[in-house]
Formats: sequence, structure tokens, C-alpha cells
Amino acid sequence: MLKRFEPLALFLMIVGALNWGILGITGGETNVVAEVFGTGTLTDVIYAVIGLCGLYFVPRLLEAAHVGAGPHPRG
Repeated sequence: MLKRFEPLALFLMIVGALNWGILGITGGETNVVAEVFGTGTLTDVIYAVIGLCGLYFVPRLLEAAHVGAGPHPRG
């Protein structure tokens, strides 16, 4: 069932990453999420959801890294 939400979760992770990138480039002057949604509770909820999306993908990324590593030579 969660697989159906993976595209949305990936999109939200990308939005979060771009927002962090813009924050870094502008020295914290521009926060796109806060500018669009304000600085209230809704923005906090959006950040929490983006964080949960990131946590959701951690095992998948670790698995992909492990599978992509291939067999290790024995010495």
C-alpha cells in the first residue's frame, strides 16, 4: 500500500532538498516553503512530512547501496 505513495514521497523529498539548497545559497534569506505557506503550523507540518518521507526512503537507499556494491573480494 505504501508503494502507491512513493512518487509523492519522492517529490516531497526533492522539494525539501531544493528548499535546503536555496537556503544555503541565499544564506538563509529565502525559504520557499515558508514563503508559500507562511510561518505557522502548516509549514511545520510540511517540514515534518518531508522528514518522514526522508526516513521512509533510508532503508531503500541503504539496500540499493548494498546491492550496487557487488560481491567483496576475499583476501
